[in-house]
Amino acid sequence: GVFQKKGHSARILSPEEAERLAKDRVLVSEFKQLKLEKEAQKNWDLFYKRNSTNFFKDRHWTTREFQELKVCREFADQKLTILEAGCGVGNCLFPLLEDDLNIFAYACDFSPRAVEYVKKNSLYSPERCKVFQCDLTKDDLLENIPADSVDVVTLIFVLSAIHPDKMHLVLKNIYKVLKPGKCVLFRDYGLYDHAMLRFKSGSKLGENFYVRQDGTRSYFFTEEFLSQLFKSEGYEQVVNEYVQRETVNRKEDLHVPRVFLQSKFQKP
Repeated sequence: GVFQKKGHSARILSPEEAERLAKDRVLVSEFKQLKLEKEAQKNWDLFYKRNSTNFFKDRHWTTREFQELKVCREFADQKLTILEAGCGVGNCLFPLLEDDLNIFAYACDFSPRAVEYVKKNSLYSPERCKVFQCDLTKDDLLENIPADSVDVVTLIFVLSAIHPDKMHLVLKNIYKVLKPGKCVLFRDYGLYDHAMLRFKSGSKLGENFYVRQDGTRSYFFTEEFLSQLFKSEGYEQVVNEYVQRETVNRKEDLHVPRVFLQSKFQKP
């Protein structure tokens, strides 16, 4: 079973969880941190080499969670132009294109291998999507997408993989291609998510920022941090809240607390 609630309160830790997090103060050395930053693309490419297209499930929940993909139309069969920033192997992209025939999608990813997987997918059609490799922190999106031309940008489990010091560069880049009055739809890991609590000592890179064993990194967002990040780049906040889910496995008596941040920010 799954229990879900939305709101502005962060998850409350158990005393044991709080104690464990408080003890974990030692940060990964500066030398290793610089190496991880330098090798970020290589590490994600290796991730996709190992996992192929099998790691993430297709995200058929996107249109349910983000009604914006339906309601931002002025009439029923209006063509929508979307950008999926950080598309991975297309787990979100292809369900959207299947679900809605009036979407044209731009999609980009940091990993050249992920982009190749998208292009090899039987559902890939150049008439309906343009996919390209891109480091959102430094490659100008205007090289592939006209300015002010996108109706919706999805940023789903992407920003958490980027160093917090560079996140604002991604938002600045996206701002240029988004139409005025249109939105970025955001979903990513929230503070005290189960994944954050599972990191072993020696994985911490900074506040709420960790490295996995494969060298890929993950940041866990607070509502305040995300709000400030978007507003500092000129966006207006529409919705910004925690989604707390508890996945229960009755057979094994396991309660897994998942915490995400789900938000919508608009270009004025």
